[in-house]
Amino acid sequence: MQNKGAIRLFTVLLALVCLYQLSFTLVSRNVEKKARQISQGDQLREVHYLDSLSSETVYNFLGIRKYTYKEVKQREINLGLDLKGGMNVTLEISVVDLIRSMANYSKDTTFNAALKRAEEYQKDSQDDFVTLFGRAYKEIDPNARLASVFLTPELKEKISFNSTNDQVLNVIKQEADAAIDNTFNILRSRIDRFGVAQPNIQKLSQSNRILVELPGVKDRDRVRNLLQGTASLEFWETYENQEIYSYLLDANKAIKDMQVTSSPEKEKKTAEKKESDNNVAVKDSTSLKDLTADEKKKSDDQSLLDELQQSKSDSTVNTENPVDMANDYPLFAVLTPNANKQGQLFPGPVVGFSHFGDTARVNHYLNMPKIKALLPRDVKFAWQMKPFDAKGNFYQLYALKVTTRDGRAPLTGDVVTDARQDFGQGKASAEVNMNMNSEGTKVWARMTKDNLGRSIAIVLDGYVASAPTVQSEITGGRSNITGNFTVEEAKDLANMLKSGKMPAPATIVEEYVVGPSLGQESINSGLWSFVIAFVLVLIYMLFMYSYHAGLAANVALIANLFFLIGVLASFGAVLTLPGIAGIVLTMGMAVDANVLIYERVHDELKAGKGLKLAIKDGYNNAYSAIIDGQVTTLLTGIVLYFFGSGPIKGFATTLIIGIVTSLFTSIFITRMIFDYMLNKNIEIKFISKATTNLLQNMKIKFLGSRKVAYFISGTLITVSILSIVFKGFDFGIDFKGGRTYVVEFKQDVKVGDISKLLTDEFGSAPEVKTFGGNNQVRITTNFHIDDQSKTIDNKIEDMLYEGLKPVTGDITKKDFAENYIRSSTKVGPTISDDIKKDAVLAVFFALIAIFLYIVVRFRNWQYGLGGIASLAHDATITLGMFSLFSGILPFSLEIDQAFIAAILTVLGYSINDTVIIFDRIREYTGLYPKRSLQINMDNAINSTLRRTMNTSLSTLVVLLAIFIFGGDSIRGFTFALMIGILIGTYSSVFVATPVAYDTIKKGKKDSEE
Repeated sequence: MQNKGAIRLFTVLLALVCLYQLSFTLVSRNVEKKARQISQGDQLREVHYLDSLSSETVYNFLGIRKYTYKEVKQREINLGLDLKGGMNVTLEISVVDLIRSMANYSKDTTFNAALKRAEEYQKDSQDDFVTLFGRAYKEIDPNARLASVFLTPELKEKISFNSTNDQVLNVIKQEADAAIDNTFNILRSRIDRFGVAQPNIQKLSQSNRILVELPGVKDRDRVRNLLQGTASLEFWETYENQEIYSYLLDANKAIKDMQVTSSPEKEKKTAEKKESDNNVAVKDSTSLKDLTADEKKKSDDQSLLDELQQSKSDSTVNTENPVDMANDYPLFAVLTPNANKQGQLFPGPVVGFSHFGDTARVNHYLNMPKIKALLPRDVKFAWQMKPFDAKGNFYQLYALKVTTRDGRAPLTGDVVTDARQDFGQGKASAEVNMNMNSEGTKVWARMTKDNLGRSIAIVLDGYVASAPTVQSEITGGRSNITGNFTVEEAKDLANMLKSGKMPAPATIVEEYVVGPSLGQESINSGLWSFVIAFVLVLIYMLFMYSYHAGLAANVALIANLFFLIGVLASFGAVLTLPGIAGIVLTMGMAVDANVLIYERVHDELKAGKGLKLAIKDGYNNAYSAIIDGQVTTLLTGIVLYFFGSGPIKGFATTLIIGIVTSLFTSIFITRMIFDYMLNKNIEIKFISKATTNLLQNMKIKFLGSRKVAYFISGTLITVSILSIVFKGFDFGIDFKGGRTYVVEFKQDVKVGDISKLLTDEFGSAPEVKTFGGNNQVRITTNFHIDDQSKTIDNKIEDMLYEGLKPVTGDITKKDFAENYIRSSTKVGPTISDDIKKDAVLAVFFALIAIFLYIVVRFRNWQYGLGGIASLAHDATITLGMFSLFSGILPFSLEIDQAFIAAILTVLGYSINDTVIIFDRIREYTGLYPKRSLQINMDNAINSTLRRTMNTSLSTLVVLLAIFIFGGDSIRGFTFALMIGILIGTYSSVFVATPVAYDTIKKGKKDSEE
């Protein structure tokens, strides 16, 4: 093996990187374990404890870099919702409504007809809606001009009467994209304030869809309201910091007094301190005697601020006795005044700042009736939208001024006609240019005139996005907002300002909810299936290939697992239950590379070569088959990744990474182990005594019995097609749309009873099936699935709750949602249509990619045809088995996204087998050109029989462990893989090779004629 030093160095560096990445998960688990011990079951106390550690150093990596708990948490391995519970939501932003809004809801018949036609086109097209709308508009009336529809006051600076339709469409697309970006930013800011650990929000490939993952959430209603709520943009006048500080001092004193009254011990300490303070006051009374009342108050305020600043900077107070700080300054212990170290108040509307864990306490204090009575009646407090410190822990508190009788903002976002990011002349930082309509211009002129030198706060969803200072009266409706913005910050603010003008309603089109208990069960079942399968593979390798070779393979497998998990952590990938299945399946398939190498080395030893040369030649001869086999599987993993979503993408991610790491460990790690053994003169055996002669020197005439194989395959395919045509499939809601709820009761229930109860409530019978034990059912309904209202999901859950009351008893809806609904899924009609299209495209592109790869590698289209024929054979029979046994076997055999993932994995596995046989045929054809093609093909199949059996058996053992111990949610998925592996192994020998043989033979006859 060349470049041994470089490979060793790379292995060590990769191991160190993986250890480094996995160390964050270990540290975070230790911190959370300590939090659970301290909280003693009090979940709220546990959350507060972890919040307090957010900005504290919990990990000092070799003294080089210190990490806070928040940073450690961001770098740990992410678990999917199916492993820890939570909510996965896909929101769709209505581009139709956006376009209608931009046209000021025009009644133009061509415009409205084009919108309807574009909606029909969208069902069967991957193009964006604006493009489809433009096409439909041109079809309906080629001479119609979009400028006449969109020449509105809001768009007059971008569209003129002479604008072409293409120019108008470009403007519509830009405005729609900006509105979608703004909706994304609003959702992101809302989620950041929701208090969820490791939330995930991302735009999907469809530009108008947004995926939101919220691990650990329980309150589904709150999440739905949060995500679907309309954005509220407002402009407020503000107070100055100096005007509010004295009131906050009074509030602090009042809170302190209330706390003292509620505690005798505190009262005693306060009396002692008060007496001490009075003695000091007597000594200083002469210096205060001649001051006026206002001067005295100002002096008192300043001295208290100085004392507070001293307290804040005094390490003794903070570390040794923080209780004194909380007792003496209960408000300022959680709200730091906006002042410098010398105690001088900063100008502007910011009155203080707090750690994100203290903002709720500040809100509680300032909303207490006794405290509100001390504050100005027209003051309104609002937190900054984003943290202002580099670590993202502290938020500023603004003091807004209420100037209207009804308490509403004097100006709202609907008056903004346009806003865009720009650069001012001679300025390095970006700014925002904003235009208002005539109504807004008048109010804006009054507000800017009355607030010269003061700030006006731009408030989105109750949080301050920006608070620029007014430099001069603005009368023309055009304003430049500056504030050292970056380009991205300026773009975000511009989009926010336009949000009031252009509504972008977001509705939930897909939803997946997993209860925490189900998530924990998934972890347990997933880990058990993983451990059992992994141990079985290790034992199998030792049994099959003797101690030394088996040990080398097992070390490689363990290294493969370590590298795989480490790389997953490095990429920030999410580990799901299908992801664990992907890891376990990768372990089974990783055996294949070792088997190929060992069989080759064994062949070289049988040919009489020495051990060292046999190992060298064995590895060299196995490379071609290993690369071909793994690349074909890799192609299916890549297709799955690009066309899958959610758990399927997680499965594809682990499969892709696993293939790459297994190639490295199988080829290089085992080779280094054998080199070490050779240098130590250790005798290495590559086959155990029990399996030395297993499937060796076989002379089966496979091609001679191909007609029998054709008959068997034809019969299986016929039965499969008949079942598919006449019985059909049990389609999951992924493909038909609807809602599914997995409900677990405290006692066994009958499916018929549950169905009758829900029929009375829903008006029609939903589909009810036993799912797992007799006390657990899965309820599927398409009731009002086309309803896009924001309250429909809650309404359906209310109906489910009411309908099941005779079984659940008199419990609250919250108790029902948290303790009875184990998981729920919603897939809207548009989503299900897209999933169908993506599934068809995924299978199509996988087949094309595999066909092209085989044709290129073997330079013969007949081999490609044989491979595709075997894949079509495998897919058809696997589909037929799912149709035939649906409703017969005691677990779900739904056709859903997971099934498509299984089919594609089967195709990858099957073609892996086929390619290895084809590779041996190519080798034998080159070595023995005078032999007939039939003899070379038969010999090639016979020589790879033991490898085929070993790989298939090891993979089936793995799948059987997952099937038994992996839990109900992936049992159908695993069953599809098991059927596929069996059929795929059969087709590689009895379909792919015979079809290639017959077509090559026919081609020769045709050429001879």
